[in-house]
Amino acid sequence: MAVPDVLGRCPFCGEELVVRRLDCPGCHTSFEGTFSLGRFQRLSPEQLAFLEVFVKNRGVIRDVERELGVSYPTVRNRLDDLIRALGYEVGEESTGPELADDAARRRQVLERLSAGEITADEALQLLKR
Repeated sequence: MAVPDVLGRCPFCGEELVVRRLDCPGCHTSFEGTFSLGRFQRLSPEQLAFLEVFVKNRGVIRDVERELGVSYPTVRNRLDDLIRALGYEVGEESTGPELADDAARRRQVLERLSAGEITADEALQLLKR
């Protein structure tokens, strides 16, 4: 018997849902009370999908970018939203657009080096700027 995923938030008002009863389909044991859902059930379907892609790609943002077809800043913003949704604070140092631009520039230099378009010395000079 396929069991659907548990909703973590009320589809009408958005409040966090609680569980009142747990049943074991194997031995038919039941637990009644008020149980809170875990952090992951609080995530939206979009956040859960992003989390799955992120974990599948072992947190390598470049691979997440490629799979989702989005830019580095978009991946970082979605990751920051996910971190906040899980109840953690996001450091300010991770959100500046200048950091994203710098990372993209470094990645472009390394890709040119890998493709043989520039020499290692040229890449080093470009990265030092």
